[in-house]
Parts: sequence; structure tokens; C-alpha cells
Amino acid sequence: MTDQRVLITGSAGVVGTLMRPRLRRPGRALRLLDLAPQTASDASEEVVTASVTDPAAMAEACEGVDALIHLGGHSRENTWEATLDVNINGTQVVLEAARKAGITRVILASSNHAVGFRRIDSELPADSSPRPDTYYGVSKAAIEALGSLYHSRFGMDVIVIRIGSCFETPLPLGPRGLTTWLSPDDGARLFEACLSAPSPGYRLIWGVSDNTRRIYSLTEAEALGYKSLDNAEVYAEQLASKPAPTGAAAEYVGGPFCTAPLGVFNPL
Repeated sequence: MTDQRVLITGSAGVVGTLMRPRLRRPGRALRLLDLAPQTASDASEEVVTASVTDPAAMAEACEGVDALIHLGGHSRENTWEATLDVNINGTQVVLEAARKAGITRVILASSNHAVGFRRIDSELPADSSPRPDTYYGVSKAAIEALGSLYHSRFGMDVIVIRIGSCFETPLPLGPRGLTTWLSPDDGARLFEACLSAPSPGYRLIWGVSDNTRRIYSLTEAEALGYKSLDNAEVYAEQLASKPAPTGAAAEYVGGPFCTAPLGVFNPL
């Protein structure tokens, strides 16, 4: 018996792949949407191969859905045209399909790069106004604004998560990962809190673990019921020999994105 159906866009991406097994629950069906081929693990998973930019496909994907986790889109710097099409226009398509389908709980994946040119400081509030560092960061600021609009206009509960860096470990990120890491298990805890919080309205929260070197406020996420159990500091010794950020990468939240060329794919 399915009590809840959750649609996850971008389910074959980095975060989607990590969250997929962790968000499986008895009584919950996961509808997994991505352009990349996927295979359902069992009857609790429904696979949809489609683009978030396709209104008809998104309308069909939203049918019978209780909650939406929108991870779909380019997750790195890209051309302005691609970023506009997939990240910004795609998010509007997703939100409009959700509205028409009567979905009242939407979780949008934003990024620290929406505020990448904020200076590094302790306890940076989750609702700090945008200071994007790239076209990618601009798209995330636009996603946040779209979420606010759809809440204010249509009463949808919209939670926007400014994700730091969600990987199995912070090691690929170098020393910066000791600040920005969101462990996969903490990521699942955070998404569960967002799915279950009663009547959150519109919220901006940080998506990070309670790292010793954390510069982001967790007050807003904890108000929704999130409790981090992981800390990137356990990897500090393994990263001790890696060069620390310098210049703008050390001064601003966006790190190396602040000096990366605009409109050029950036694997950092």
C-alpha cells in the first residue's frame, strides 16, 4: 500500500543517486525522473525518462504525487543559454506542473553559489540575500525567487535548500570540503525533515552537516526538525597535506567558483 509518492527530478545526478536509497521507506513510492537511463530497484520505484524542460512530460510525472524534490538541472557552470534553459526555465516548468497537479510540498535544491560572493563569516544566515558567483549561481538565485513566487501566489509549501557540497566524503573537495560538506546520511535526514515539517510555508535553509569548520547557520534547518549527526572534521587529517584555498577562494563563500571563467563548464 503506497501512502506517499515522492517525485525526484534529477534522480540520476550526484545528489539524486545518493538520496535514492536513503529516502526509500515502507509505504513510500519514489518516482525517479531524469534524462539518463535508470532501472527501478523494485516495485516501490517508478522510473521516468524525461527532461524538466518538457511541460507535457512534467505534467504526466506530477500526476498522483504528494511531494516533489527538484534536483534536476546543470549542477556546474555552463553556458548562459544552457543554464537559462535547464535551470531557470526548467524549474518554472516543474513548479507550474506541480501547481496544476495540486502538489503542495516542494523542495528545491539551491546552492552556496547563490551567495558565492558573500564574505566568509561564521553562522551565515540561510536567508542571506543573493550574491551569485557564476551563471550557475544566478540560476540558483532565480530558483529561490521562483519558489518564493509559487508559495506567495499559490500557497505551496516550498523549502529551498542551499546545499554546500554533497558527496560520499569531503575528500574530493580538498580543505574547503571541511566547511561545506553535507554527508549523504545528513542529506537524507534533511530531506526527511523537509518532507515532514508541518506547514513550513516558504523557507530558505542551509544544507550542510554540523562541521567543526562550518560557516553556515543551521538554525533555520533545525527549526524544521533537522539534526546533523556527521562532521567533516573526521577527514581533516587526510586533507592536512592538501593546499589551503588562497585569494578570493579563501575570502568568499563560493571558493574557486568566484574566479572560474563565466559560461565555461567547471568541474570543481
